[in-house]
Amino acid sequence: MASKQMAGNRERTVELKDDSVYFKVYDASYWYEIDGEGEDTVVLLHGFTGTSATWTTFIKDWQDYYQIITIDLPGHGKTTLDTPRTMEECCSDIVHLFDHLKLEKVHLAGYSMGGRTALSIAMLYPARINSLTLESASPGLNSDNEREIRVNHDEKLAGRIEQSGIKSFVEFWENIPLFKTQKSLPIDVQNQIRDERLEQSAEGLAYSLRYMGTGKQPSWWDQLQGITIPVLLLAGEYDQKFIDINKSMSERISSSKLVIVENAGHAIHVEQPGIFGKIVNEFYNSIQ
Repeated sequence: MASKQMAGNRERTVELKDDSVYFKVYDASYWYEIDGEGEDTVVLLHGFTGTSATWTTFIKDWQDYYQIITIDLPGHGKTTLDTPRTMEECCSDIVHLFDHLKLEKVHLAGYSMGGRTALSIAMLYPARINSLTLESASPGLNSDNEREIRVNHDEKLAGRIEQSGIKSFVEFWENIPLFKTQKSLPIDVQNQIRDERLEQSAEGLAYSLRYMGTGKQPSWWDQLQGITIPVLLLAGEYDQKFIDINKSMSERISSSKLVIVENAGHAIHVEQPGIFGKIVNEFYNSIQ
């Protein structure tokens, strides 16, 4: 069973596969899931090496109050594509999904890479966003030199993934300083994170780095002052780099609230899920 619509030269198709839904835009099939039947819609976007599964706890906690949509971003999870997506193209695809689902406005939340994507959607399609929650995210890089350095770094990392394979990359990735605080998580949680990473494909992660990496995306620093919707900025107390970034963002976004979460590093929603859920839910309640 499938329904088709046209968006310029991009064919949009909804396909049912294995009792789950894919949304096809041109040559990409985005895996998405809908839970809950609340009046307000919350869209959750995962980080690099993640999938929609990272939000399972919050789906269970929030589905009685919100309609929750989770999406596997390009290069990740069950989403498939023939042509890599840039950040702008990914944002366009996601808004086409909103159109199909007849969602005029949503509360949009994203973690790390998903946060960069969420911010980019808000900048490109501001009329579609009720509020923005950015967890350990950035607006990109300020200078051409910074972007060039990051592009070169990500190209080397993409090559490493392709040459060494997913298992070797995951062993490397879970031991970088950014995720040091996750070593203290319960073993079953660490295993869940590892399993989620191991489910990725080398090609998909390499595409993500090359086309949607921090060095490749637009820099939004100079446009942050124009944001007027409510924005929640979250950073973990052990993640100094992103504390500094988010303090700078907060100074530019007059409608923002910055929260530094205690006893957490980069992945706040994983390391302190109860506190994360409470903070975000209170934010949503404050803007009803």
